[in-house]
Amino acid sequence: MSNEILYILLPDYAAHEAVYLSEAVASDESALKENPKYVNKVVAPTHNPVKSIGGFRTLPDYSFDTMPGDYAALVLIGGFGWSTPVAEKVVPIVRQALDNGKIVGAICNGASFMARHGFLNSVRHTGNGLGQLKLWGGDSYTNPEGYVAEQAVCDRNIVTANGSATLEFARLLLLRLENDTPERIEMYYQFNKQGFCSLFPG
Repeated sequence: MSNEILYILLPDYAAHEAVYLSEAVASDESALKENPKYVNKVVAPTHNPVKSIGGFRTLPDYSFDTMPGDYAALVLIGGFGWSTPVAEKVVPIVRQALDNGKIVGAICNGASFMARHGFLNSVRHTGNGLGQLKLWGGDSYTNPEGYVAEQAVCDRNIVTANGSATLEFARLLLLRLENDTPERIEMYYQFNKQGFCSLFPG
């Protein structure tokens, strides 16, 4: 479905990196949304449960072979799986997403994977430091001047972030997806960043 946000989880994924984005998609400040604009779906190499770094197991909605071709955004959640052979199966998925004008988000080692395969060579971007992007990217990473030392960066349809920037990553994707008004997205960001909510003045 074109309103699905697909989260790619590889073995030993970083579960916390999906939390802020997925919660804002599915709920508002007080309850689950009755009619959310988008629906969260998990994609993994197979339909078998995929384990997070912390040991939680998530049952995927789709495998690489059964995922739909039409969706709203593709989100690469970080973790240790991006340095393993199974990650290579994601290369054509990302390439097709970008060719079709889909929004692609990549955080932590997901951003390093993007550098490794040349997907960051024409956009401003960030990640777990320029050194890691160069190390992972090697000769395929030709855009170090496009690196921005910020928590999260959006350029055209690509959103990148470092592994400590889960909230900033969510904010930029929510804005790019127009999940809500900019004001409400900012309120969500500030509540989770600062611990207060402007809807309930004290």
